[in-house]
Amino acid sequence: MSMIKTKDLTFEYIRRDEEGNVEGITKAVDDVNLNIRQGEFITILGHNGSGKSTLAKHLNAILYPTEGTVWVDGKDTAEDEYLWDIRQSAGMVFQNPDNQIIGQVVEEDVGFGPENMGVPTKEIWERVEESLKAVGMYEYRKHSPNKLSGGQKQRVSIAGVIAMHPKCIILDEPTAMLDPKGRKEVIRAVRALNDVEKVTVILITHYMEEAIYSDRVFVMDAGRIVMQGTPQQVFSQVEQLKELRLDVPQATLLAYELKKAGLPLEDGILSKEGLVEALCRL
Repeated sequence: MSMIKTKDLTFEYIRRDEEGNVEGITKAVDDVNLNIRQGEFITILGHNGSGKSTLAKHLNAILYPTEGTVWVDGKDTAEDEYLWDIRQSAGMVFQNPDNQIIGQVVEEDVGFGPENMGVPTKEIWERVEESLKAVGMYEYRKHSPNKLSGGQKQRVSIAGVIAMHPKCIILDEPTAMLDPKGRKEVIRAVRALNDVEKVTVILITHYMEEAIYSDRVFVMDAGRIVMQGTPQQVFSQVEQLKELRLDVPQATLLAYELKKAGLPLEDGILSKEGLVEALCRL
């Protein structure tokens, strides 16, 4: 069953002058068709301005299409009556965790969403415990968020969304402000949610190494989906990705250069471990 589906999705930003007259129209998302199944791990890549964050904001009805349709768990985002259900089904995690953390204590912050949903108090605390354990932050439940590192704050943000029991989590460049250690912490937590809890994950990122764990990768440019496939299929197309101003995982690039130099390596090597195995087989 589809968790997220878009049909001919187009979104236009209208620029106006000081008097309110239209100065120009920018097509940020241009005729995008997606079909994301329940339990999938999807990554959307693209350079700055490619439209990936604008697309993400359509997937839980923060934005509405100029043209086309978006369905979340079978519900049309343009129908106001479904807005509450859609926001419960698809939770959003933004780039800056400070924009989402509002509580003075970690466990209070994580419980804020379920409390607003009217969840009984006993169940709220059960959800807080399970979601903090899911992201490896249970031991920090009594801490002030202000004293946490960036990676820890982002994991608390994710726990706050998990506590609302969404079927899908959309992460809009969640590691962009983090150091390498923090990025690993967050991606490890997200992968565990997908593997263990079977939560649908849609990850928007420009870090190629984060995409190698996905079921499918979509690449955007100028508001359109220009490449899609498994990580192996997408990252095998090194030259095309370079033309789109994107990198590839370091191990993939090294394998590509070794292959150009004459070594008979297969396409689609994504990790250091995979490269070492391939070299040992030669």
